[in-house]
Amino acid sequence: MPTKSLKQTATRASRGRSRSHPAAKRNARQNSLPTLRAQLIKYVDVILDMGLNLRPGQRLLIVNNLLNGVDLSLAPFVRLLTKAAYRRGAPFVDVIWGDPLLERVRLQNAPKDSLKQYPKWPAAARMEHVETADAYLALRADDPDLLSDIDPALVGDYLAAIREHTQPLMTYMSRNHSNWCVATVSAPAWAAKVLPGLPEAERVPRLWQLIFETCRLGADDVVESWRRHVADLGARKDFLNTKQYAWLSYSGPGTHLKVGLPPGHIWNGGQMTAENGVTFVPNLPTEEVFTLPHLARVEGEVAAMKPLVYSGNTIDGMRLTFAQGEVVKFAARKGEAILGQLLRSDDGSRRLGEVALVPHSSPVSRLGVTFHSTLFDENAASHLAFGQAYRFTLKGAETLTDEEFAQHGGNSSKVHSDFMVGSARMDIDGIRDDGAAEPIMRSGEWAFRV
Repeated sequence: MPTKSLKQTATRASRGRSRSHPAAKRNARQNSLPTLRAQLIKYVDVILDMGLNLRPGQRLLIVNNLLNGVDLSLAPFVRLLTKAAYRRGAPFVDVIWGDPLLERVRLQNAPKDSLKQYPKWPAAARMEHVETADAYLALRADDPDLLSDIDPALVGDYLAAIREHTQPLMTYMSRNHSNWCVATVSAPAWAAKVLPGLPEAERVPRLWQLIFETCRLGADDVVESWRRHVADLGARKDFLNTKQYAWLSYSGPGTHLKVGLPPGHIWNGGQMTAENGVTFVPNLPTEEVFTLPHLARVEGEVAAMKPLVYSGNTIDGMRLTFAQGEVVKFAARKGEAILGQLLRSDDGSRRLGEVALVPHSSPVSRLGVTFHSTLFDENAASHLAFGQAYRFTLKGAETLTDEEFAQHGGNSSKVHSDFMVGSARMDIDGIRDDGAAEPIMRSGEWAFRV
């Protein structure tokens, strides 16, 4: 963070004195604490009861993602959530901790030929929980610029070594083997990226409020609001499942794309049911309905409408050309080298594994904020994803080998990375087997009623 000049500091201090007395500011902060704590408790309730739907007797694992542990700075929120999980009957809550700054330290200081080394225990620890169908919570507050000044080739070597160990975990997650959820926590580095125009002391509290708004905590009855919302998403995915379109056709700024859908594709959205029988909502917030594209039937050009944060780097102004399902040309205004590393992760990373529809009027989009977090930005815009397709989005795919999955149109990869393509100027049609086109979205909004 740049050091402020004495003049800037003095000007800010004088402005602060002119607005209010320091004692008044302290009182205002103290008065807001009970409100924030009450909101945090409601947020924990939504995570455990609506997101995970944690069952009495079910163990819980808390991580950051398949690669990293929870940032140590999130410990106060993790403790609050852990207490609530035990009150719901969890016999054991396990937390894998991490320090993202140590990633920087290693990449900056370790011998370059050592970056492909990675121990087996992090993946084994996760697998112990995943195999027994424990609840799985990914809790994130990632710094979007953590590795932005690191050589992309080094980042690529580092990630490739980790993914060698996490591929079996990806397979379990792509099957919905157990109930899982991804949620976020407000933190200084992330808040600074999202809200650079606010004074430093106001950023984290304001980001908390944005999280609460997108997760519908302002409703009089939060649970009922969520039930209505997931019911609407459920009705929309049911409508699309009855259609069984052969193609989706996208038309928007910089985008003229056709995406084939394999026979037997399954639209999902809102609430899902895991193989362990537990219903859950995998993302908080969630505004999408999604399925898998055919790995070999994507044709045309597409432009990303929002930045993509990938492994501590930002890729902005991304443009892609597809032929026979594969990226054959790519460019980006920022982060083109790291985009190249992503696309070279493996054979499947140049193909699509997800297609998702989100209305432009979603609560996340209405805020008019770029969150620099895929979890939020993907719920502000229709999106696509490079890499692994979810097995539960294709009928009967849970028991298929990778080769059989590919024969049915499903993509396999060590990565799954979403990028946002929707906007208020995006039209999407469903193309039937006979070639007839039916409107799905017009100007970024649903074109059908449910």
